[in-house]
Amino acid sequence: MLEYLKLAAQITIAISIYNVWFLRFNKSTIYRGKDAKNMKDEFISYGLKGPFVWIIGFLKVTLATMLIVGIFYDSLIFPAAVGMAVLMLGAILMHLKVKDQPLKSLPATIFLILSLSIAFL
Repeated sequence: MLEYLKLAAQITIAISIYNVWFLRFNKSTIYRGKDAKNMKDEFISYGLKGPFVWIIGFLKVTLATMLIVGIFYDSLIFPAAVGMAVLMLGAILMHLKVKDQPLKSLPATIFLILSLSIAFL
């Protein structure tokens, strides 16, 4: 049963990351930091300019892909889950930095918990 929950968490995180970085990148959502209307504006609102949006995006998409490929190659799961947890903790800290309302960091908090669960259960 625990393995199925772990698998569901891996798939949920990966699909959500793909959704945010490929389908909603240029769209406004209720979870964007400050009053950002897209991903680039959100990173600027955190004080992260230049290539940061692309570096973080690359890392998140790569780690999400590792979670999916980890279904077949178990050795990828732990590093992907820990890496994703680190990035989600960073996202939460960015929301705190700009004093966002707690709702805005809810997805990152959920994915932090899921990532840690994947890594350590």
